[in-house]
Amino acid sequence: MRNLKKAAKLPVMGMTPCFLKSPLGFEYPWRTEDSFLTPYDGKWSKTMVGFGPEDDHFVAELTYNYGIGHYRLGNDFMGITLASSQAVSNARKLEWPLSEVTEGVFETEAPGGYKFYLQNRSPPQSDPVLKVTLAVSDLQKSLNYWSNLLGMKIYEKDEEKQRALLGYADNQCKLELQGIKGTVDHAAAFGRIAFSCPQKELPDLEDLMKSENQKILTPLVSLDTPGKATVQVVILADPDGHEICFVGDEAFRELSKMDPEGNRLLDDAMVADKSDEWFARQNKSKASG
Repeated sequence: MRNLKKAAKLPVMGMTPCFLKSPLGFEYPWRTEDSFLTPYDGKWSKTMVGFGPEDDHFVAELTYNYGIGHYRLGNDFMGITLASSQAVSNARKLEWPLSEVTEGVFETEAPGGYKFYLQNRSPPQSDPVLKVTLAVSDLQKSLNYWSNLLGMKIYEKDEEKQRALLGYADNQCKLELQGIKGTVDHAAAFGRIAFSCPQKELPDLEDLMKSENQKILTPLVSLDTPGKATVQVVILADPDGHEICFVGDEAFRELSKMDPEGNRLLDDAMVADKSDEWFARQNKSKASG
């Protein structure tokens, strides 16, 4: 299995992609999709960004809803950690706020409030993205789900700090589970984490979740994308309600190919975004999520 991406919602279209490219050094976008709805009310745009192709790099999926001006963040998504001295250098040059939380590790925040932790060192692998951290209310219960049911290997476990590091392969981005006191609040800015696996394994995964009485948000289904590959997915929810998408790897590799026009498409979309003006003319305010 491959750890593919983490989805996030954006309150302002250009700010987070530009943050990822300029301070962090992401090369973007690998793919850009639009709903092409007019007027702006109900229109959305989705962009995948990462340090390399999705075949062997973790990416962030950024969804911008033109009619939403603000998303309320929960405590569910605790941040992305990457190893990149270049990202630290970029942030300093741009005077982007950095806070050193431990020696050589800096916390910074993207527009919209998403946390990033930058290790001031060269990446130990081709992909600088080291881990994605999710909050859990019961670490042992979550470990049973992610390790025993979903088959992730436990790389580290610290009972005192209530954290564990899991993954499907040594050279892939890892998943960190961090125990918190109280319930996990997904609020309105929640997304989902995605993994790929051989398509033939998806029915067995769905059957396992049914037999274990686990929540299935979207039963196994084929999703058509006009002009692109049809993929099969099943979407699950862990004990804290984190959404997990498993997609058939073979078709997804076709769907997720880098778009050579991606940079231009995103730049054009940001220039063309006149949603603030449109809502003002309608005497309407953008909604809060």
